[in-house]
Amino acid sequence: MTIYDFSAQTIDGTDKSLEDYKGKVLLIVNTASKCGFTPQFEGLQQLYEKYQEEGFEVLGFPCNQFKNQELGSNEETQAFCQKNYGVSFQMFSRIDVNGPNAHPLYNYLTTQQSGLFSKKIKWNFTKFLIDRSGNVLQRYAPQTKPSQIETAIQNALKAPISL
Repeated sequence: MTIYDFSAQTIDGTDKSLEDYKGKVLLIVNTASKCGFTPQFEGLQQLYEKYQEEGFEVLGFPCNQFKNQELGSNEETQAFCQKNYGVSFQMFSRIDVNGPNAHPLYNYLTTQQSGLFSKKIKWNFTKFLIDRSGNVLQRYAPQTKPSQIETAIQNALKAPISL
């Protein structure tokens, strides 16, 4: 099983298979618009712009499970991200990342790379780096800035694909 076995609803309501990203390096991030880590959108966008042509994608999954730090609707989230941070990478509809209603993708991601003390997502802006074959390479804590992941992204982009 890889991440390509999952699908999710984009922020505009379209179902999207993650198989569409086959052969790309991905950074999957649970986001929030009113969080202390929200300025990381800027760094995520910079990485996306810098490496997109080499096969890199950022996938943002808004989540409201941590102190209700996500805006009211998908439309508000999308407008906020575009207006304040110029976000042009793919954003998805709001999901849960923990608990009985957690999105199956996040159930999978957390079984592949657990956090420091548990599998549970502890906060907004937890990041998962995925290789070109759909395997989870690394999990990064919310406080890890996007720029601190750049070398790992570069290495993943250079690695051979084994689909």
